[in-house]
Amino acid sequence: MAVGSTGASPDKGLLRFLTCGSVDDGKSTLIGRLLYETGAVPSDQLAALAADSRRFGTTGDDVDFSLLLDGLEQERQQRITIDVAYRFFSTARRAFIVADAPGHEQYTRNMATGASTADLAVLLVDVRNGVVTQTRRHSLICALLGIRHVVLAVNKLDLVDFRQERFAATVDEYRRVAADLGFRSFDAVPVVARDGDNIATRSARMLWYGGPTLLECLEAAEVESGGTDVGLRFPVQWVSRPDPGFRGVSGTVAAGSVAPGDRVVVMGSAAEARIAKIVTYDGMLDRAKAGDAVTLVFAEEIGATRGDLLADPRSRPDYADQFARTSSG
Repeated sequence: MAVGSTGASPDKGLLRFLTCGSVDDGKSTLIGRLLYETGAVPSDQLAALAADSRRFGTTGDDVDFSLLLDGLEQERQQRITIDVAYRFFSTARRAFIVADAPGHEQYTRNMATGASTADLAVLLVDVRNGVVTQTRRHSLICALLGIRHVVLAVNKLDLVDFRQERFAATVDEYRRVAADLGFRSFDAVPVVARDGDNIATRSARMLWYGGPTLLECLEAAEVESGGTDVGLRFPVQWVSRPDPGFRGVSGTVAAGSVAPGDRVVVMGSAAEARIAKIVTYDGMLDRAKAGDAVTLVFAEEIGATRGDLLADPRSRPDYADQFARTSSG
């Protein structure tokens, strides 16, 4: 594993990544800051965010970027992430879909939902606390669900006077955790998510750090390409029932594509159905491809719920609903 690798190349395609870690480590703030720094927050939304920051925020007179992700009223009142929030943004080098996962232990299963379609994990650690139980738990879940690339974002360096030795100690501590998890790449970046230090631009307050920014790590990440040849992969995030006459399953196409008339299978139950139509906020689609957030409506009545995976029946993924722990001794 190497900290601070570089070498981004243009046009590296779509990267799906997850932010995870313990509660209050700053995941939503970090992603909100990334969205802001990459121009993904329209001016009218930024104005609304400023108003929401005064009502719900924790940053005084400053904009609270976490509110871009923590959209549920219950989340804003409790100041924690409960559901998985998905956002899209892009740079000149790459497009991204990010899943902001909840950090609270009680919502760990929602974190696993976000990890199930990610290529890379950005794991946040509060430098004051170091590696905690939830850090270890989320790392293990990422490894079990096949994530092989990790960026460790060591956050809140401003609260320890930007001391390099505190960053180095946290990275060393996490190396020991990651040693047996099978990750293929590992970068570590010291950040202050609230202020944007080392998020998209180099921090003038941490001149001792010579590695890439978080965004540069994401742009440069070499992950295995799922492409479209694996067939459709559509994790169901929500069942939409706005009225008794409509039922659809909502989510983001993780791989492949789907069109009306295509058959899909619900992994686990093995129930199959044809797609009757593909609904979006802007109208119907003739085809949805990887990265598209859509609602699929079935032509036949079958059971599908949050957490299910829809796939092409001709290209079914390996499926399991349990993990078995084995011992070599």
